[in-house]
Amino acid sequence: MKAIFIAYNQAYYEEIAKMLNSNGVQGFTEWDEIKGHGSNKGEAHYGTHAWPTLNNAILTIVDDEKAQPILNTLKEQDQKTPELGLRAFCWNVESMI
Repeated sequence: MKAIFIAYNQAYYEEIAKMLNSNGVQGFTEWDEIKGHGSNKGEAHYGTHAWPTLNNAILTIVDDEKAQPILNTLKEQDQKTPELGLRAFCWNVESMI
């Protein structure tokens, strides 16, 4: 199993929800209106007057074979509109109950 954490500009919500659904992802945890700043060329997303945008995040656990197609789709989306900000991180899940 793989854990995928996706932090994204709120503008991506519909695309990410559709992509997860089309990849058979049913279970996830979502955080709304989170703040952050990209580590490379990203802009701040603080929900303030100066930096008005906010992010959301999703954590999902998927079978190993689903992880790479999801990551590939997310990378393609980020490359289309890099100014919005989208990051995904994947790691192994050792156990679940």
